[in-house]
Amino acid sequence: MLRVAVVGSGPSGVYTAQSLVQQDSEVLVDVLDRLPCPYGLVRYGVAPDHEKIKSLQQNLRTVLEHERVRFLGGVRAGTGGVPVERLRELYHAVVYCVGAATDRHLGIPGEDLPGSWSATDFVAWYSAHPDAVAGRFLSGARTAVVIGVGNVAVDVTRILARGAAELSPTDMPQAALTALTASEVTEIHMVGRRGPSQARFTTKELRELGALPDTDVLVDEAELALDPAYADPSALPAAQRRNVEVLRGWAATPPRGLRRRIHLRFFLRPVELQADGGRVRAVRFERTAPDGHGGVTGTGRYEDVEAQLVLRSVGYRGVPLEGLPFDPERGTVPHLAGRVLREGAIAPGEYVAGWIKRGPTGVIGTNRPCAKETATSLLEDAPALVRRELPGDPLPLLREAGVEPVEWAGWQAIERAEAELGASLGRGVVKLPDWASLRAAASRAESGVRDTQQQHP
Repeated sequence: MLRVAVVGSGPSGVYTAQSLVQQDSEVLVDVLDRLPCPYGLVRYGVAPDHEKIKSLQQNLRTVLEHERVRFLGGVRAGTGGVPVERLRELYHAVVYCVGAATDRHLGIPGEDLPGSWSATDFVAWYSAHPDAVAGRFLSGARTAVVIGVGNVAVDVTRILARGAAELSPTDMPQAALTALTASEVTEIHMVGRRGPSQARFTTKELRELGALPDTDVLVDEAELALDPAYADPSALPAAQRRNVEVLRGWAATPPRGLRRRIHLRFFLRPVELQADGGRVRAVRFERTAPDGHGGVTGTGRYEDVEAQLVLRSVGYRGVPLEGLPFDPERGTVPHLAGRVLREGAIAPGEYVAGWIKRGPTGVIGTNRPCAKETATSLLEDAPALVRRELPGDPLPLLREAGVEPVEWAGWQAIERAEAELGASLGRGVVKLPDWASLRAAASRAESGVRDTQQQHP
């Protein structure tokens, strides 16, 4: 009987587990996660006001409740946790679905000034990630600059412009809700170094900005016109064409004098964050122009945009996991159809899926075929892998080593605690915001009680 560990319980990890149990009627899968909560970026990356996307958790839940799948939260792989070598001893195969855990940097002066944050930090804060920094993001801020024109940039821009009426029904932690409700940010600039036809946001996300209450969306048609595709977008792919059409409509709409203003800017690249009193006060941008090859070049013309809050949203990046090979240029683990490569040779029993395999590209659904490819490779290798005798069920062996996994019953206890917290605040479900409260909630699961669907035969 093939026993597999999947490290990571986000979409790529859960889809890998699903593909394995669908293709093999006997495989047993443990889905490990360093957090006591499953679902990865669906829980901690999808904006709280995107309830339809967050409902994907129910699909992922179905997989994790499969009789041959077992969730083990609070299990860290690599440094400070279970070494990669030990996981290989405990399982016939290990699939690493650890995502891209850090953000890319701008590499410009002033990037680390107080008041300058990665969008990853901001998202973690309003999503109640237990590793979130307890930063005072909005303190003293009237104007915010969001650098980047992808969906994450749109998300943080939209959250900055939301009011209490829209945010209170979400599962946002209470501290973030209180801070955002009291926010004095009324000017938000979302800025891209290239043109509207090359922006990475989806049209659905973009249109949501125009539906925000008491908020004007301002677009300068002169900036749009710098894009060679703007005059005739008919040759663009449908998604980019729709983006240009939405932006064109906003450029033609006079401002209505509403309380908040979102400025969508293009062909500006940041070159410096400027300080005043030890904090960021402005972002200096250089005007760019298309270079004719899909990129941009500097023009030597500069513009300073006031900002007391800067959120940098220029992409994610994978980080090395101790014990696994790593390609620092790509930020991924070298692989062949999901099989990990060590010095060019296939490493038996080691696999990758998701962003650590292909880089931070695509949408949630992109992880499904990626996971299926890896699962197929693993099952092709299974006859050789199962020849190795294992020491037994990994769960008691992990406990003997001092690891205390949070099983499904512990996660269900966290869910109950979040429902109770929300009820006490007069809201719906409200996320627990830190490690201590999550662990305390998980510990309430009765000692020795296990969800029978989570037990391996």
